[in-house]
Amino acid sequence: MLKGNLLIPEKAKSIILFSHGGVGGRFSSRNRVVANDLNKNNVGTLLFDLLTPDEDICSYSRLDIGLLADRLIAATEWLKEQEHADGCRLAYFGASTGAAAALKAAVYLPWIAAVVSRGGRPDLAMEVLEEVESPTLLMVGSQDNEILKLNEKAYALMNCEKRLEVISGATHLFEEPGKMNEVAKMTYAWFEKYILSQPVHQDKIIQE
Repeated sequence: MLKGNLLIPEKAKSIILFSHGGVGGRFSSRNRVVANDLNKNNVGTLLFDLLTPDEDICSYSRLDIGLLADRLIAATEWLKEQEHADGCRLAYFGASTGAAAALKAAVYLPWIAAVVSRGGRPDLAMEVLEEVESPTLLMVGSQDNEILKLNEKAYALMNCEKRLEVISGATHLFEEPGKMNEVAKMTYAWFEKYILSQPVHQDKIIQE
């Protein structure tokens, strides 16, 4: 049983699942900045933990990309069946090892509309990167040198619509003033281009 927070604005045409490698991702202030911006623009969000508290005690679990991807796939399939999500397109926002899980899940579910990675580890999904079809945005801080190199290697393997954005002056956690706001704006712009600008199935149902 995984805990999460699901918010679907009445006029939502899409829902973004947040993929975070450990417990507490649904409470992350950085994830909340992005989620709040999406919600204000009538985009739904599901922030949840891919691991239980007991599993999170072991650092190995946070690096088990197969396990994380399986949990994300299960959550995606659950969300797809929810009445309030009817007709909504689904996409992923991943951070750290959760980004690798998002890319791996997107290969299994090629109808995922788009993927965004913030300071992620797409290199941990190297074996499937060539198969990713979902338009993918990788965002890395310019001061996050090692992660930037890993993202560049991963980016070179991808054949889908893609972009690598280097956030000037940002470190791994994007704690510098204004940097998470930049991430939020770029995230919304990516989803707007590949999800929100597309027509939604006419059978979408929204209830109070």
